[in-house]
Amino acid sequence: MNSISLHHTLPRVFRDRTDIHSDIWQQDVTFERGHLYLIEAASGTGKSSLCSYLIGYRDDYLGTMTFDGHDIREFCTYDWTQLRQRSLSIVFQELRVFPELTAWENVQVKNQLTQFKSDAEIAQWFEVLGIADKRTTKLGHLSYGQQQRVALMRALCQPFDFLLADEPVSHLDSDNSRVMAEVMMAEAQRQGAGVIITSIGHHMDLPYEKILKL
Repeated sequence: MNSISLHHTLPRVFRDRTDIHSDIWQQDVTFERGHLYLIEAASGTGKSSLCSYLIGYRDDYLGTMTFDGHDIREFCTYDWTQLRQRSLSIVFQELRVFPELTAWENVQVKNQLTQFKSDAEIAQWFEVLGIADKRTTKLGHLSYGQQQRVALMRALCQPFDFLLADEPVSHLDSDNSRVMAEVMMAEAQRQGAGVIITSIGHHMDLPYEKILKL
């Protein structure tokens, strides 16, 4: 997949609002593979809705969204399954991790399905991200920032054309945010993928090619 486009898209719940001033809603916007984007959003502007639309969890919007020119409303369950396996990966804002599993097991939940990364590569991520000593700790006992790093590793254990990172460093300091950004971008560049990062404030310090206000 090479492009994601929004054509006059708007959450249906906003249809009667007249105060929307957005670079995305009700505009024509295209995200291209291989490029880096930041979406800055205030609370209540539809950031969570946008992420849900892009990953195919919701379709309660006006206008059109297309992947490589194909209307995503026409996709069936099989289409979305294939896209999530091969083209789209996401770091959820709410993480969606398994607190009863260890940090290592949380990453392997996906990697055992995809067989995309070796154990050595994953172990190196744990080292670089500063949580190697937490590999066997149940995730429910880790801080939210540590859980965010585990969620990122899990998202990187698959092929993708686009990576969506929804407030991925909201609970990390600047040093840990920098390291997490380096790991994320190294894998995205290795795959030639596009990266779309959302933020309502604190975000990764990266050379964004385009910053959009939601």
